[in-house]
Amino acid sequence: MNANHGIDVSIPPSGPGCVECEANGGWWLHLRRCAQCGHIGCCDNSPGQHATAHAQSSGHPVIRSFEPGEDWFFNYPDSAFFAGPELEPPAHHPLDQSVPGPASRVPADWQQRLH
Repeated sequence: MNANHGIDVSIPPSGPGCVECEANGGWWLHLRRCAQCGHIGCCDNSPGQHATAHAQSSGHPVIRSFEPGEDWFFNYPDSAFFAGPELEPPAHHPLDQSVPGPASRVPADWQQRLH
């Protein structure tokens, strides 16, 4: 697959947190950004696993980390990490945002709830 297939560099991220977790009062460990539409979802270690669910339901094949200091892309069909182009800012969630987050919704036993 062409590494740039499924990537639109002009689309900003949907917000600073997982769309579905924000809607249902959940929490996340790490965030992932759909490289095609900007949807922010939580990683596969998070309880909701919303980034992968978004990729499966939308057919959008590529995500990028939405964590500070990480710029990797992942192609679901190929199960491969790769370097990709710069996307519309911001490149990561706010630096003052907790990990896991959001802090007010992370349970005390969060480590036991990870996948």
